[in-house]
Amino acid sequence: MIELDYVAPFPPLRLGVSLQACLLQIVGYRNLIAEVEKLRREPYDSENSQHEEMLLKLWKCLKPNSPLKARISKQWCEIGFQGDDPKTDFRGMGLLGLYNLVYFAEWETEIAQQVLSDSLQPRYREVTKKEISQFSKADWEKKKFDKAIGYSFAIVGINITDLAYNLLVSGALKTHFYNVAPEAPTLTHFQQTFCYLMHEFHKFWIEEDPLDIMEFNRVREKFHKRILKQLQNPEMALCPHFAASESLINM
Repeated sequence: MIELDYVAPFPPLRLGVSLQACLLQIVGYRNLIAEVEKLRREPYDSENSQHEEMLLKLWKCLKPNSPLKARISKQWCEIGFQGDDPKTDFRGMGLLGLYNLVYFAEWETEIAQQVLSDSLQPRYREVTKKEISQFSKADWEKKKFDKAIGYSFAIVGINITDLAYNLLVSGALKTHFYNVAPEAPTLTHFQQTFCYLMHEFHKFWIEEDPLDIMEFNRVREKFHKRILKQLQNPEMALCPHFAASESLINM
């Protein structure tokens, strides 16, 4: 007779809790996609007072010591918008881009201000033999202190919002949210993830040391691949210091 090892039965209560947690995660992830998609599809409306208040809050958080002289102003370029009216830059990601930027500036203020400051600073680039062979001396003198080595903070924030959105809808963020949001992922968790991606992209941009802003797409794609690779780890949590309980406590 073959003797079988005794296998302890799975505690019914523990099984029920596990199933409930899984269902909450599945439903929560779908609900989060729907909420994020709704914000992405809603265009910025300058006639909407709430939209305008959020935009002004973004300025105040990033430039607390520099009052905005007018709603339509070249000052917006100082925080990385393309023209004198930021509403045109939100077309791609709608209100989602603004929501993320405001969250970053409001809840991670010191980091956001530092990233903005860094993005505006011209950086001296050491001349390499390869680069000397590609540029004339006059061209290099223009390039080595070129502010284009930095980037437009707000525009990059909207672009990273697009990256976070695609990670979400593709399902790539499921592992991350399962590990940081045991109750169910919420918009707050998505925005916290955006903050992490902004901070990490900034460091990655500096590491890559691109010649100018024309290399943005190459650097972004390389960064995207790095994040996807990290998310393949079933125990991965991009920003483990965030937890669902934090958002619930603050509600």
